Amino acid sequence: MGELPTYELTVFEQTSDYAELRLSTGGGPPKTRGLDRAAVDRLIEIVERDYSQHARVQEEFGAPELRGLGDSLAAFLDGDERWLTPVLDRPPGITLRITAAERLRHLPWELLAVGGSYLTVSTSAPLLPVRSIDTNAALNGQVEPANRPLRVLFMATSPEGVEPVLGYEAEEAAILAATSRTGAELVVEESGTLEGLGFVSSDHGAGYFDVLHLSGHANVGSDGQPVFVVENEFGGRADATADQIAQALDGRWPRLVFVSGCLTASAPDAGAFPSMSESLVRAGAPVVLGWALPVGDVSAIEFAAELYRSLAAGQALDRAVVKARQHLYANERGNWHLLRVYADRFPLAPMVTPLHEKGRTRIQIRPADQEFLDPQTRRSRVASRAAFVGRRRVIQRCLRTLKQPHGGDGAAQALVLAGMGGLGKSSLASRLLDRMSTTHQRAVWYGRVDLTKFRELTTKIDFPSIEQQIEATKLLDTAEAPLLVRLRRLLHVDGPLGQTPCLFVFDEFEDGNLDERDGGHVLSPEMADILPALLAAIRDTGSPSRVIITSRYRFPPPAGTVFESLETLTDTEQAKKLVNLPNLRPGSPVDLDIRLRAVEAAAGNPRLLDWLDLIVTAPDLDIDGLITAIEATADRFRRETILAKNLLASQPAELRKMLAKVNVIELPVPADTVRAVHDHPDATDHIARAVQLGLMEEGTDPETRQPRYYVSNVLRPLIRPLLTDDEYTQACAAAARSLYKLWITDPATTEPAS
Repeated sequence: MGELPTYELTVFEQTSDYAELRLSTGGGPPKTRGLDRAAVDRLIEIVERDYSQHARVQEEFGAPELRGLGDSLAAFLDGDERWLTPVLDRPPGITLRITAAERLRHLPWELLAVGGSYLTVSTSAPLLPVRSIDTNAALNGQVEPANRPLRVLFMATSPEGVEPVLGYEAEEAAILAATSRTGAELVVEESGTLEGLGFVSSDHGAGYFDVLHLSGHANVGSDGQPVFVVENEFGGRADATADQIAQALDGRWPRLVFVSGCLTASAPDAGAFPSMSESLVRAGAPVVLGWALPVGDVSAIEFAAELYRSLAAGQALDRAVVKARQHLYANERGNWHLLRVYADRFPLAPMVTPLHEKGRTRIQIRPADQEFLDPQTRRSRVASRAAFVGRRRVIQRCLRTLKQPHGGDGAAQALVLAGMGGLGKSSLASRLLDRMSTTHQRAVWYGRVDLTKFRELTTKIDFPSIEQQIEATKLLDTAEAPLLVRLRRLLHVDGPLGQTPCLFVFDEFEDGNLDERDGGHVLSPEMADILPALLAAIRDTGSPSRVIITSRYRFPPPAGTVFESLETLTDTEQAKKLVNLPNLRPGSPVDLDIRLRAVEAAAGNPRLLDWLDLIVTAPDLDIDGLITAIEATADRFRRETILAKNLLASQPAELRKMLAKVNVIELPVPADTVRAVHDHPDATDHIARAVQLGLMEEGTDPETRQPRYYVSNVLRPLIRPLLTDDEYTQACAAAARSLYKLWITDPATTEPAS
C-alpha cells in the first residue's frame, strides 16, 4: 500500500510579534489565520503541567488529563474555521507534516483528540504527526521499493555500570519473530561503539541498509545537548551526540533511523534545544523515530516488532508507524503516544516489495543454530538466535579476536571457547557465526574429526564456482603433498577459498580430539596433524578465515591460539534467560517454591536451567516429588558434565579442598583472593589445573581486564563435605580480608595476568 495523503501545517513567523498558521491540503492555496500568542502560551503551560517526565498521568492508560490535553491540541488546530473537521473521518487518514518553531514543535501532537477519541489511533482514518525539518527543500519524487527482504542494522548499547540493563536480546528476538514470514536481514553490530557502527556501515556500503536501529539509554548533557549512551572499546560508558553518530555513518544514511531509547525525541528546555531525533535529521537522516519520554522495555519492543513486521511486508513507512502505535494502544500500553516522527522532505514510502513480488530475492544465509545438529535426533543442540541471552563482553572480545588482521595486537588464527559443561560454549560459537554471517561462510564439525571427516569441508562451503569446489576436493583428497602445503593452496588468494573467508568450527572438541596425558589433555594424533597445519596455512596466506573450537578441557595450544573462558550466568543474564523459559519464568503457573528450588539448583548454568524447566511441570508428581526430581536431575547433570571419568575424584585432595574453599565466595574473584583462601605452596598450579579441567571458571574482569575465578554452586553438594565447619569459617574470613584489601583499602592496585 502507498503513502497516506499529506497535509502541511506551518507556523509562519512574519514579525517578532505576529505569526500565521498555514494549512496546505495539496489542492489550492493554503488556509491561513493569525496565531494567538496567548493561546499558545496557555497550551504550552498545560503541556508542561500534564506531560512532563514525572507527571502522574504518564503512568496510567486512558488518563482523563491526557484526553483533555488532546482535545485542547485539536481545538487549537481546528480553530473557529474548523480546519480539521473535514478530514477527520476520511479514509485512509492523513500524514500531517508540522513545521513550527521550537515550542510548538515540541508539543505532543500524538495526543490529538476529538470527542474523546484519539486521532492518531483511529482505525478508519488515522492521523500521523510528523515534525518536519527544512521546509524549503522540494519534495523528492516517488521512491521505488527494493525487490528484496528488509535490511536492518541493529546496534544495542549496554555499558558497564549503566542501569537498568535493557532487554536488547528480547528486542532482537522480537524483530526476528515478527519478520520471520516475510524475511528480514538483521545485521547486529555487537560492540556498541561508534567505531564499530562506522565499520559495519562502511563495510556494507551506502544504500545497503534500509533501517538503522539504535537501542539503549539516552540523556541530556550538562550543556543541554541530547546524547545517546554508547560504549567505549572496553565496554565502559561513552556519550555520543547526534553529530558524532553522523560522523560514524559518514553520509551512509539509511531510509530510517530508529533511536529506541528514553528521551531520544525529547527537546530539552521546553523545545529551546533540538531533540536527539531532530538533530539526526538535521545531520542528514531522512526519517528518525524516537521516544519523547521514558518508555518501558515491553512497549519499546512491541512497537519495534510491529513496525518491522509492516515494513518487511512492503507497507509504507507512515502506515507502518500508525499500525505499530495502534498495536500499543489496543494492548493498553500507557506509552502508546510517546513515539515521535521527525523527517525531512523524503517520502514515507515502502522500503521493500511484498513477499510474493515477482523476482523478489531471498535471504541466502541459514541460521547458524541449524549447523549444530545432534547426529542422532537432527535437532539443534544450541540456543537459537532468538533465545540467546547475555555473554556481551565475551562476545565483544571474541569478535575482536576473530576480526583482528594478522600482525595486529591480539591477532590469532584460532579461538578456543573453554569451560564447564552446560555453560553454553556451543551456543556462543553459534552466536559468533550469526554475527559474522555476512562476511564469512562456516564449516562445523561435531566431535571427533580425522582426515576423512575434515575432507567434508568441500561439502560444507558454498564455493564461488563448481570449478573451485572440484579443485578444493582434489587438494584435500590427494596424499602426494603434506596437508600444510595443500591447505596453503586452498587458502591462497588465488586458491579455491582465497576469496571466500570461512569460520572452521570444531564443536565438542574434547570428544575424540584430545587424549589424556600426565593428568592433562593433548591433541589426538589425527588432530595433531590437522589443527596446526590449518592454523599455519591461515597465517602463512594472510587469510581472513579463522578457527573456533569449543572444549570442556584446555590443552597445549598450537601457535596462533587464544583461549576464552565462559563463566556462570550473572544474575542479570539469568533473569533474561528465565524470561525465555515457559515454566521457570516469572509469573509461571508453576508453584513459586518449586521454581525457586529449580533456579537455585541450576546455579546459573544455562543447560541445567533448560533441563529443569522441562521437569517442573511433570503431571504425575506432587510438590515433594518435583523437589526430588529437581535434585535428581541436578545430580545427573553433575555426574554427566563434571564427574565424567571420575574427573573430580581423580584430582589431588588439596586441589579438591581448594575448590571447596573458593566456593564459599558467591562471586568471581581475582587470583590473589584464591591464593589467600587456599594458602598452599602449589596454589598457582592447582588453579591452572582446575581451570584446565573446567572445574574452576576463569573469566575476565570487565574493569581491570585481568583474570577472575569462580567455582560454580553446581559443584557445592560434591565439595562442601570436604571442609570442616572450622575450615569453612576460616575460608570465609580469608576471603573477606583479601577482598577488603583489594576492593576497599587498595582498589587501584591491579595484579598481572597469571
